[in-house]
Amino acid sequence: MAIHVFDIEKDGVMTPIISKDARLIVGPHNGSVTATLNYVTLQPGEQNQPHSHSESEDTIFLLAGKGKAVDFTNGKEYDIEAGCVVHIPVGIKHTIQSTGDVPMVSVGGPCPPDYDLLRLCGMDVSPQAIRGEGRILNG
Repeated sequence: MAIHVFDIEKDGVMTPIISKDARLIVGPHNGSVTATLNYVTLQPGEQNQPHSHSESEDTIFLLAGKGKAVDFTNGKEYDIEAGCVVHIPVGIKHTIQSTGDVPMVSVGGPCPPDYDLLRLCGMDVSPQAIRGEGRILNG
């Protein structure tokens, strides 16, 4: 195994469940076993669908914009802005909302990979695909 350098445009797999412009950059589709990294742009007023990760922690670093991290499980909301890191423990139902006048841009993702979420995004995460023995990407 060697270091990999990925291009957001070329190597990212669109994951529209997260947002209209969300790309999985690092994940099982390109050899990662325990990590994922998404590059996500949420337009002003956009939010991802409320969801939880049954076996994964989620960590999100905001590069631009501002919004809210909503914890439905505990009934709390947190104001977030560029430079903030949001950590969501396993099983917490949550959403990220863009509330500013400019797009919110973030990187991060659930670790270990949330295979159920990846399947919903149309990815083949079967053991054969992850080992490179089959078709990995949707479309």
